[in-house]
Amino acid sequence: MSIRIGIMGYGNLGRGIECAIRQNADMELAAVFTRRDPKDVHILTEGVKVYPAEAAADLRDEIDVLMLCGGSATDLPAQTPEYAKLFHVVDSFDTHARIPEHFAGVDAAAKESGHVALISVGWDPGLFSLNRLYANAILPEGSDYTFWGKGVSQGHSDAIRRVPGVKNAKQYTIPVDKALEAVRNGENPVLSTREKHIRECFVVAEEGADLKRIEQEIVTMPNYFADYDTTVHFISEEEFLRDHSAIPHGGFVIRSGQTGWEGENKHIIEYSLKLDSNPEFTASVLVAYARAAARLAAEGQSGCKTVFDIAPAYLSSKSGEELRKQLL
Repeated sequence: MSIRIGIMGYGNLGRGIECAIRQNADMELAAVFTRRDPKDVHILTEGVKVYPAEAAADLRDEIDVLMLCGGSATDLPAQTPEYAKLFHVVDSFDTHARIPEHFAGVDAAAKESGHVALISVGWDPGLFSLNRLYANAILPEGSDYTFWGKGVSQGHSDAIRRVPGVKNAKQYTIPVDKALEAVRNGENPVLSTREKHIRECFVVAEEGADLKRIEQEIVTMPNYFADYDTTVHFISEEEFLRDHSAIPHGGFVIRSGQTGWEGENKHIIEYSLKLDSNPEFTASVLVAYARAAARLAAEGQSGCKTVFDIAPAYLSSKSGEELRKQLL
């Protein structure tokens, strides 16, 4: 029996989820919900309807897992606990500093309603989080380093687009080469947030907007830009469409540690991703965790979970026997 997936929000991430469902034989798209006029939203899957967001509650019996595709700045903090009262849900909340707060709110709503809610699913937080956990457990004496980019951050780009006067925007996260080289060399540098990455923003402003105010709001935005060296470029819409339409990303998780009686042997664990499409890859991770959410729900579990709580076998459509034979 297929897992019936609903998509709340049909932007880059929602479209990526639709594509990922097509690659998973045990899943089917049941419905798409949008805050736009449903007549203006054209999806790829034939025979599936697009509904206004407020109609979601009426389709509770037709959806096994609802995928929440809003932004972390303002959408998900409200949407995830709200929809966890009605559905088993998966979100990609990626404001690291606010995850404990988000978890608490979603956990209360999901436990009260008896639903499973998986939050902060993606590649960071998500797959990178798992690699940090594994590496810490294996090399307890050592240092963690995470570098993102060069690539487009969907969450940070969305945060810029919420600034009044911004028509469109892309934000590129770029590792500082000197810092990355020092970590790979096993030098175990102590690096501030500002020393690890720079942030470069390309902004299309609305006509007549106050550019100085927009730039100031961006570079001082807490949790997003305030702790980084951030450059803001104001460009035309034509230049934006020509040079900044793609959404690549990637990054590195590195653990530098030591073993031996006196720590005489050095080790480096490195996990990396190079992505042509950040939203499509993130969507693929979300879909795998939707399978886990459905399985947990079938077992009678409830409450909020993160990637740390999910056994790897729950992500795969393969049986335990197949996994042991093919992948172990």
